[in-house]
Amino acid sequence: MFSSDKLPGAASAVAGVIAIAVFAMVLLRIHDQWGLLALGVIGGIALLLAVRTGAAAHFERAFAAHERLMNGVVVVAFLGVIAVLAKEDFSLLILSTVLLYCVACMGLTVQLGYCGVMNFAGAAFFGAGAYTAAVLGGHTSLPHLLVVLAGGLVAGLLGSVLLLPVLRTRGHYAALITVAFGILFRSFLDVNNTLGGPQGLTVPGMTIFGWSLNQGLAIGGITLSFYVNYALVTLALAIVVYTVTRRLERSWVGMHFDAVRIDELAASTFGLNVQGLKIMAFVIGNVFAGMAGAVFAMMTGFISPTDFDFPTSLVLIAIIMLGGIGNLWGILPAAAFVLILPEKLQAIQEYRFLLYAGAVILVLLYRSAGLFPRRLRRHFPPKAVS
Repeated sequence: MFSSDKLPGAASAVAGVIAIAVFAMVLLRIHDQWGLLALGVIGGIALLLAVRTGAAAHFERAFAAHERLMNGVVVVAFLGVIAVLAKEDFSLLILSTVLLYCVACMGLTVQLGYCGVMNFAGAAFFGAGAYTAAVLGGHTSLPHLLVVLAGGLVAGLLGSVLLLPVLRTRGHYAALITVAFGILFRSFLDVNNTLGGPQGLTVPGMTIFGWSLNQGLAIGGITLSFYVNYALVTLALAIVVYTVTRRLERSWVGMHFDAVRIDELAASTFGLNVQGLKIMAFVIGNVFAGMAGAVFAMMTGFISPTDFDFPTSLVLIAIIMLGGIGNLWGILPAAAFVLILPEKLQAIQEYRFLLYAGAVILVLLYRSAGLFPRRLRRHFPPKAVS
């Protein structure tokens, strides 16, 4: 229970989350291009006013002061959005895809945002999990929850191939190694007929304890979209990965990650195992991306090499840069902007990479830490705000 001096801060944070949820619902339900454009302008003006008036900073402080409560409020808000969109296949598919990209970006946050390990091959590890799900789901009777876990483990093992060259290089040299690996992964999929080659593979839908997620739900005589099932599963996966990542950040391991990111030489001087910490961050991040890829494959029902090319890796990097490197909550609005806007605005869909590049350039010029910079590490809980 919160005392009376904490309630005003909590109330303002809850109101902010509700406003964002309502905006997201309207955005996903509108299909008229001019209506979407008008809504985007309104959202941009509202965001600018919130920043100018200090409302955004107040919301952030209130959210941090009541983090446990707000985590629950965000989950309830997501459930509300899913309930409102329960009959809309396309909107639920976009929402589920946003959540899966958020999971993959949490893995990149562990690597780049916490430990400073460069990885421009995020789509390759995402694809490793997806192809693992396609092979195991289509040719074995392994339970699909274990298939998701296997997708993460395969991505982690695949990433071990890069450990030696990544650990022996730094900065842009390490980044170039991961870029080369991502291109090699895409080329390998194109020429490997066993994995479907350029035509791709069909992936069976997910089944959990005998419950097929590809079957629509019927409640009170009303049939809901089967994507409701996947939206709930992706939300559960995002909650689990967020919880693990947040606990990792606040542990002694997270503090060591920060030390390595800030100054490797100083960290090693104080006795930290720099290479061991980099290996841990790299493997954990790839496991998260692989698990997200496995669920993505079973949700979409079909995968091909074009789904996991180098531009997709750049999209993942753009999300964590726009949201704020190292800020877990910044991932969600950035992923929504990067994924939903081009899908809804068909006129700019072909120019989406130009849009991403322009947004990243503007952020680097005017807010180099991202739209929502990571807050300084706190060793004591923040005081409640009124």
